[in-house]
Amino acid sequence: MSERHYILATAGHVDHGKSTLVKALTGTDPDRLPEEKARQITIDLGFAALRLAHPREAQTVFRIGVVDVPGHEDFVKNMVAGTGAIDAALLVVAADDGVMPQTREHVQILAYQGVRRMVAAITRSDLAGPEAALAAVRELLRGTVFAEAATVGVSAKTGEGLAALRAALAAMFADAPLPADVGKPRLAVDRVFTVKGAGAVVTGTLAGGGLTRGQSVVVQPAGNVARIRAMQSHNLDVEHASPGMRTALNLPDLAHADLRRGDVVTLPGLGEPSHAWLVSLWRMGELPAFRDQSRLHVHHGTSDLAATLDVLRGATAEHPFVLGRLRFEAPAFGFAGDRFVVRDWAATATLGGGVILETAPPRSRWRGREAELAARAGAPEDAAVWVATALRWQRVAPEPDVLRDSCFSAMQIARAVMGLVAQGHIVRVERAGQAALLADAGWWSELRARAGELVDAHHASHPEARGLALAALRAALGREVTAALLDTLLASLSPDFARAGEVVKRADHRPVLPERLALAGNSLRAALAKNALDPPARKHLAPDAPSRAALAFLLESGEAVEISPEIVLSAEAVDRAAAAVIAYLRQHGRATVSELKAALQSNRRIMVPLVEYFDRRKITRRQGDYRVLHEG
Repeated sequence: MSERHYILATAGHVDHGKSTLVKALTGTDPDRLPEEKARQITIDLGFAALRLAHPREAQTVFRIGVVDVPGHEDFVKNMVAGTGAIDAALLVVAADDGVMPQTREHVQILAYQGVRRMVAAITRSDLAGPEAALAAVRELLRGTVFAEAATVGVSAKTGEGLAALRAALAAMFADAPLPADVGKPRLAVDRVFTVKGAGAVVTGTLAGGGLTRGQSVVVQPAGNVARIRAMQSHNLDVEHASPGMRTALNLPDLAHADLRRGDVVTLPGLGEPSHAWLVSLWRMGELPAFRDQSRLHVHHGTSDLAATLDVLRGATAEHPFVLGRLRFEAPAFGFAGDRFVVRDWAATATLGGGVILETAPPRSRWRGREAELAARAGAPEDAAVWVATALRWQRVAPEPDVLRDSCFSAMQIARAVMGLVAQGHIVRVERAGQAALLADAGWWSELRARAGELVDAHHASHPEARGLALAALRAALGREVTAALLDTLLASLSPDFARAGEVVKRADHRPVLPERLALAGNSLRAALAKNALDPPARKHLAPDAPSRAALAFLLESGEAVEISPEIVLSAEAVDRAAAAVIAYLRQHGRATVSELKAALQSNRRIMVPLVEYFDRRKITRRQGDYRVLHEG
C-alpha cells in the first residue's frame, strides 16, 4: 500500500460550520482551546487527519493533514498562518447564509498564497436548499484559479453529502501533483509546547524537502541550531517526514522561550535571514495601489512581519503588479519565489499578495533593476528566467550558490543553466579543484576584452616592463573582480595572455627599451662591459632619471644583476665570475675572499658582495674564513 501526503485547509466565514464539518469527516474535533469550546468559535488553528482511498488506484491512499482555520475577521492573521504551505482548500459556505465577507477574503488569501485546488462544501443543507449558495459560490469563483472547483451540498448533522464530499476531495487529490521536494526542507512553526521529560516540541507543515530523525537543523531567523530527537506525524512516531506531512519535531537542545510561531526549521546553509526583500505585489481583479512608505503586515509562512514598503514601480495594464522593497523591523527568513499576503497596518483588510523576487538586496543596488524584477514577477515558476536575472545582478557566482535560497530544486537550476549556456546567455567557467563559475555572458565577454585591452595598453606605454601588475589590473577592472575571480579570468585568457609572477602579459611579449631610454641603455651596457668586475658605483652608473629607468629595465630583463644595493654587474660578468669561482674551488677545495679576488683579478669592493651573492644563490657556502662549494 502506497501513501501520498497532502495538506488541506478549510476556509470560509465565521459560524459556517468549518470545524463541525472537519469533525464529521475525520472524527476529530479541531477546536482544542477551552475558550473555543466555551465560545463555540474557532480562534486559532486546529488540526485533524483524514484518510481517503484513491478513486482509481486500489493500492494508494491519501494521508491528508487537515488545518482548520478561524473564520472571524478578528483572527484573519491566524487563518493566513494556516494556509501558507497547503496543497488544497475546502471552502465552506452555509446554505442559509450564502457568501459572506470572510468567504470573499479567504478566497483571495488562498489565491495570494498560490493555492490552485479547491472543493466547495455548502453546509447546513438540511436547513436550507443549497442551490442559491451553490450559485453564489460559482459566481464568486468565476474568473479565478478556482473556477473549476467541485461544489457539494452537505449536512454535518445528518451526514447527507459527506460521501459525495469525500469523493470530490479524493478526485481532486488524485489529479494533484505530489508536494514539491526541492531538497530544501522548511517547516513553518505554528505551535510550540513542552513535553515533560522530552523538552521543546514544534509543529508545522513540512514543505520543500524531507527531514529525518537525528538530523541537525537550524531554526530561523534566530539561527539556533538543534538536533531532531524525535518526530511524529498525527501522533505517530516516524523516522522520516516528507513534504505535505503535518510534522512535530522534538528539539531538546532548545528551550520553549527560544521558539515561537513564525519560526522556520530548516537545514544549515539554506540562506540567511534578512531585513529586506525585493518583491512584486498584486491584487485579485484589479490593479493594486500601494502607497510609497506605507506600513504593512506581511504574512509569510506562519509569520506576521511588520514592514515598510518602498515602491519602485507602480502597476500598469501591461505589468499588473507593483515592484518594490519591503523593509522589516526585525530579520525575516524567506526564499526567492515564496508567496506572501499583505494586510493593512490596522490589520482590518487584505490588500493583496506578493512574491519574493530577491532576499537581502544590497542597500545601494536595489534600484535600477526594474527589467529583471519584472521578468521574475512575470514568470514566477520559470527557473531559467530566475537564473539569468540572478547573473545579470550578481555578474558572476559559484554554480552551487546560484538560487541556493530559492524555491527551485538543484535539478531545475541545473537544467536552466544548461539551456542558458547552450543559448549563449551565460557562460560556465571551469576551475581546477573548485566549483565552476557561472557568469552573465555579455558581462564576462566585456570583462575579458577589457582585461586584454588594459594589458595591451600597458605594453604600449611601458614596453620595457614585463607586464601589468595584477593589483593594477584588478583595481582597473572594478570592485566586482575579487582576487579569486582575477585568477579565473587570467586562466580564461590563456594562451593569448600569461601570468608571470605578479604581472600579466601577452604571451609573446618581450620587454624592449623605448626610444626615449635607448641612449641611456646603450651607455649602461657599455659601462658594464668596459669594467666587467669593477664597474662604477650604482649612484655614478645611473645618476639621472633616464639612466635609472634604463637600469631598472636591464635588471628586470636579466641583462644586469644587482649584487648589492650599491653594485650592479652585467649578467655575462656574473656568469663568468661564477664559472671561475666554481673551477677554483673544485681545484683547491676552499678559498678565502682574498684568494678568490686574486683569481678573478678583481678588488675587495666588488669581491666581498659578489661572494655573498654566490652564498645566497647557493653556489658557495661560508666555512669560517673560507668559501667552499655548496653541496649540490
